[in-house]
Amino acid sequence: MSIQLFAERVFTGTKVLENQLITIQNGKIAGLESAKPDPGITKVANLAPGLFDSHVNGGEKYHFTDRADEETIDDIYQASLNTGTAYVLPTLITSPQDNILKGIEATRSYISKNPASGVLGMHLEGPFLNPIKRGAHLSEYVRKPTNEELAEIIKYGKDVIRLITIAPEMFTDDQLAMLLESGITVSAGHSNATYEEASNAFAKGIQLVTHLYNAMSAFGHRQPGLVGATFDTESVYAPIIIDGVHCDFAAASVAYKIKKDKLFLISDALFLGEKVTQFKWGEFDAYLENGRYTNSDGNLAGATISLGDAVRNAVQQVGIPLQEAIEMATIRPATALGLNDKIGSIAIGYPAVFTTFDDNLDAFQVLPL
Repeated sequence: MSIQLFAERVFTGTKVLENQLITIQNGKIAGLESAKPDPGITKVANLAPGLFDSHVNGGEKYHFTDRADEETIDDIYQASLNTGTAYVLPTLITSPQDNILKGIEATRSYISKNPASGVLGMHLEGPFLNPIKRGAHLSEYVRKPTNEELAEIIKYGKDVIRLITIAPEMFTDDQLAMLLESGITVSAGHSNATYEEASNAFAKGIQLVTHLYNAMSAFGHRQPGLVGATFDTESVYAPIIIDGVHCDFAAASVAYKIKKDKLFLISDALFLGEKVTQFKWGEFDAYLENGRYTNSDGNLAGATISLGDAVRNAVQQVGIPLQEAIEMATIRPATALGLNDKIGSIAIGYPAVFTTFDDNLDAFQVLPL
């Protein structure tokens, strides 16, 4: 079956094309050519590859770490679709080993039952973090890795965990090698690494950090820290939460100028849609007030934005050109996670999964086909 779609502007992931007729066959892009609009063909103003959020903790109702099950994964996916994000990595944070394994199995089962969904795997954020930079993660579960725990996570999760956040200074060289050789993408975050420790981890193969600026050793002129090492290592990707809360918009502007095409967007949403105003999981708590989630200690406990909100803020608050902002939510995270041969572009052979948006960047929608 063949479907045709006309777009006034197509953000391919690398450039902008105008007045394009897209032909779709069997769920994939089969043709892309300049044309004039036909009244009988669906027409949209702005067409982008399906947005990809590699860091989202909860949907409109449920939180993945609290409820590591398929219902929660579906809630995250559906809530993301409702806000214009087509692809997600549900994120499970620092928790007991049995909860981590439960999340792995739930993700595997969900993907098996829903192979056409945009759930691409999971993001395991922790538990092997630096307690000094744990943020809202519970101290009772933050721990140094053991070889046995690492081996178990790799054995059961290597085909499901797309991304794992660790504090590299908490690992031995052999343990870091175990992770890097597993095929799981490793990200440095919730880390108090020195510049030297971070640079050494990057040299060993880590090429990604978790939520730039947040929960990591800051840049100082005598102690450059993980932020400084990230800025100084051109190859390292840096996702950032552009909500004006997790980092000032001016700090995002600095990062954009330094990291260039290695900067990309995440939501890090605790919940989407701001429908959950209070949340408690064990000693982890969060309260929504003035557009931000904080815990009883006063620490940030996750964001409230969608990825579409992040795109709008990147353009309107930071001054990033729209084409680049779309790249930051599509091809760049896909490349950082090694998925750019499957998602992130509008080109022949890629999935016909699109996000549309209005000129004011107020409404993002996954286009139903």
